[in-house]
Amino acid sequence: MRSIKIIAAALLAASALPGVVATPAYAQAATAADSAAASKWVVDISNKVFAVLKDKSLSQNAIRGKFRGMMRESFALDEIGNKLIRRYRSQITPAQYAAYQAALPDFAINAYSDRLENYANASVQPVRTVPRGTRGDIDVYSRISRPGSQPFDAVWTVRKVGNDFRIVNITVAGINLSLTQEADFSAYIAKNGFDALVTFMKSSNAKALAA
Repeated sequence: MRSIKIIAAALLAASALPGVVATPAYAQAATAADSAAASKWVVDISNKVFAVLKDKSLSQNAIRGKFRGMMRESFALDEIGNKLIRRYRSQITPAQYAAYQAALPDFAINAYSDRLENYANASVQPVRTVPRGTRGDIDVYSRISRPGSQPFDAVWTVRKVGNDFRIVNITVAGINLSLTQEADFSAYIAKNGFDALVTFMKSSNAKALAA
């Protein structure tokens, strides 16, 4: 799952992933004030992540626990998960879908947990914001840097939900991570079946828990 690793780096650096029902909060176009708030929100999320990374008193399990909470609070997980399997959504049973949704958050978290320390000194600099569409989406363009590495650009597509925001997609160095991960999942399902994907995710989660 190569793109999970790409997502991992992006999540750590700057936040430190059909069937979605639009709510009234989703149906409002972003205003100039929303754009400014979205940019600040991305920076605030970054600072929270960096604080966790720099806290030497935390165990690996404690770090994972904190990141699990952060991810659930800051990512539109249901929507992201739906996008990744949208080609197969109509072909799977409710039980298969529930199993997939249950495995997805920990799978994403565990995919990048081993890389946490590498991003303890990373920083994110917002560059500009661009409203997208009429659903309250905003692209937050940023430059991510860390000592000893070349800086790279990331675009965080966030959606206003009430008075808060949720990440719905990330584009890193021109690579749309949602589309890339969708292609990876689709290839795995085409070769092995949907149940095999869920089994793989659960197995990865279990191994990470036992480590």
